[in-house]
Amino acid sequence: MNFKIGDTVVVIDDVIKGKVIVVDKNKIVIETIDGFPFEFAPSELVIVDKDQAELSKFSDISNEDLFDKINEKPKRKQSKFKTVTKTDKLPPMEVDLHIHHLTSSTKGLDNYDMLNLQIETAKQKLEYAIRNRIPRVVFVHGVGEGVLKTELEYLFKKYHVDWYAASFKKYGLGATEVYIYQNPKN
Repeated sequence: MNFKIGDTVVVIDDVIKGKVIVVDKNKIVIETIDGFPFEFAPSELVIVDKDQAELSKFSDISNEDLFDKINEKPKRKQSKFKTVTKTDKLPPMEVDLHIHHLTSSTKGLDNYDMLNLQIETAKQKLEYAIRNRIPRVVFVHGVGEGVLKTELEYLFKKYHVDWYAASFKKYGLGATEVYIYQNPKN
């Protein structure tokens, strides 16, 4: 670059701006706004044009493309993904496994048949939830002796799910909540 005395310049790797007061072959001396002289090599300085002076009040950028981008109104980008509400906020699917909810009469059913009906219902509802991508299911099994709860835990081990005690406030001790992973890794 050809520097002349009186040119307004900025230092490339520093935040120093000033006017050229001495021009030599291998050095340029500038005087800052505060009146301090500094010596630089010509490759360390850039001349600031008069039309860039207004822009340089706000930033030290001297690129015209960036100036155009600053004046251009930003366009809103549309998201590729839909915003999904948190699954924790959605109520879970509830499955009541009490025998009187599953059949109209227990006549002719022994304990083994009732337990099988409850386990088969739980298995069908769990597979339905997996197919329909329902993330949480609450199985209401009651307190009792814990036989149904134990059998449910054995069933849950066959699937890619986590299970834990459901809300005590809502269900008491007799319910298990299952979280279904939506993208199981094989």
